[in-house]
Amino acid sequence: MTSWLPAFRLAAPPPGFIDDPYPFYAALREHAPRHRLAADSWLLTRHDDVSALYRHAAASSNKRREFAPKFGAGTPLFEHHTTSLVFNDAPLHTRVRRLLMGALNQRAIARMEAGVAALVESLIDEMQARGSHADLIGDFAARIPVEVIGNLLDVPHAERGPLRDWSLAILSALEPQPGAAVLERGHTAVREFSAALDSLVQRRRAAPGDPEADVLTRLIQGEVNGERLSPTELVHNCIFLLNAGHETTTNLIGNGVHALLTQRAQYERLVAEPALLPTAAEELLRFESPLQLNNRVAAAPIELPGCVVPAGHFITLAIGAANRDPAVFDAPDRLDIARKPNHHLAFGHGAHACAGMNVARLEARIALGALARRLPALMLDGTPARDMRVRFRGFKRLPVRW
Repeated sequence: MTSWLPAFRLAAPPPGFIDDPYPFYAALREHAPRHRLAADSWLLTRHDDVSALYRHAAASSNKRREFAPKFGAGTPLFEHHTTSLVFNDAPLHTRVRRLLMGALNQRAIARMEAGVAALVESLIDEMQARGSHADLIGDFAARIPVEVIGNLLDVPHAERGPLRDWSLAILSALEPQPGAAVLERGHTAVREFSAALDSLVQRRRAAPGDPEADVLTRLIQGEVNGERLSPTELVHNCIFLLNAGHETTTNLIGNGVHALLTQRAQYERLVAEPALLPTAAEELLRFESPLQLNNRVAAAPIELPGCVVPAGHFITLAIGAANRDPAVFDAPDRLDIARKPNHHLAFGHGAHACAGMNVARLEARIALGALARRLPALMLDGTPARDMRVRFRGFKRLPVRW
């Protein structure tokens, strides 16, 4: 049954892995929890190991050495991914994160709630007006984060059309082994996205918005002590905000609805007990983590119980595996929307924990709550089309009816 295990590679996973990676993760956790993907590359699948790496001072997020051969030094994808918040260490990471977190503070998130609720209600209105069938991804889940982040940056509605396709193209290049066509689409998307943002930034500099509500204006103006993002940092971290916000929330809602509808009793419980929405969102993050894999490089030797990861080695953190670890979660393959405690790692941990996690949680709670309230008879309608990427887990299309 585990004959595939010694040769397991994320770049060419065994048949069935995309549809259901969790049996493979379970075997890796049991038989090879620190699996060698290559001579200098490790895959960690246990919760304790993944959590420890997230917190370890020598676990670097700087991807310049990894991304230079992957994307080509100086290419658009290389420039974007080595300038954005997520793939950097201090001091750049600290400076950019401070500015972003200042713009995404609790007051800003609280101000968003009414707008997100109105958006979700309008999307359900549109679906119902068209009949009793819909694609939950294209008609609902994917439209929410594009509008929410578009509103945060005050991107004109007429300019939001390409955002989702740009995001998918840029993030697809992060797969373990992207092909030439994927890379070219990614480079093109960075160029086009950057040009659009350059134009938007110029207009916003000429006519600033309210920094309390307009994140782009706040990022342009920086902090009161004079700290600013450079023009390149500003553009690439706005791209990062849109990409990260789109991918996580779209997949969280899509995966969550699919999980609830295939384990019907849990959806019916949510319909009957809307007070469970906060724990339901956390459980859906654990059960089908939107981001399945993350990466670090050992800046110095990293000791784990029973082994040492040498300096310079690459480390892949299997979030999807860690979040199904029976050492931490009782009956981990069972969906339980009332699960407490729930120490999942879907948003990472430590200094690099997802900067937009509370925005994603807000969107998920409002979206799932509205579906349960307004469409209690919601059900799957045909075969979903799964996204074939291994780093990001989600659906391209999720047909539903009510």
